[in-house]
Amino acid sequence: MSISELSITKRRLLGGIAVAAAGMTFGAATASAVDMPTADRDIDMEAALKPGALKEMALGDPNAPVKIIEYMSMTCPHCAHFHETTFEPIKTKYVDTGKVYFVLREFPFPQDTASLAAFMLARCTTEDKFFPFVSMFLKQQRTWAAPADNDVRSAMLQLSKLGGFTQETFDACLTNAKLAGDVSAVRDRGAEEFGVQSTPTFLINGKAYSGDMSVDSMSALIDSLL
Repeated sequence: MSISELSITKRRLLGGIAVAAAGMTFGAATASAVDMPTADRDIDMEAALKPGALKEMALGDPNAPVKIIEYMSMTCPHCAHFHETTFEPIKTKYVDTGKVYFVLREFPFPQDTASLAAFMLARCTTEDKFFPFVSMFLKQQRTWAAPADNDVRSAMLQLSKLGGFTQETFDACLTNAKLAGDVSAVRDRGAEEFGVQSTPTFLINGKAYSGDMSVDSMSALIDSLL
């Protein structure tokens, strides 16, 4: 997802959500449908693996030979597709077997308050519920990011209740200005230090790759690094 694809979010301000100003311009996504993904650039993986403003949300063994950091947006259809079709098979084959350490980082585009809010809600869950909550929101992306009645906040509330939120905890989470700033700081660091401009972007063993990946293409890349 690039900045040009943000129409899905309706760019509306969800009442009570604190949004940090970004002051940045992001470019368009580049994806290549090839068996072996082509890297966009080299990155300092040691620096990239250092935690930022928020606790890392990660799966697998930190000492695994392959380390993957995904920067994603909750309103990005390409991110949703990756998590619906590729993430679970990769997790089963590589993460759960100790071959891959997988880190998920927030990248809500500036003024995309729907994505920011969804990430804030995910962070307000317990740590063991973070990935299931993100998965639930991605699988139901169209129902809350672009509801028929345009009431994004109400749609998010209804879905959040399935994840254990009440009206009170939902409102409290979305009015947490510090959390909003910290989530935005994760995005800003990704853009400023590692050149992230589109979602999803994967940092894998010192290389940056932009765009969705199929199970076959990501498997081929991981296998080449083992």
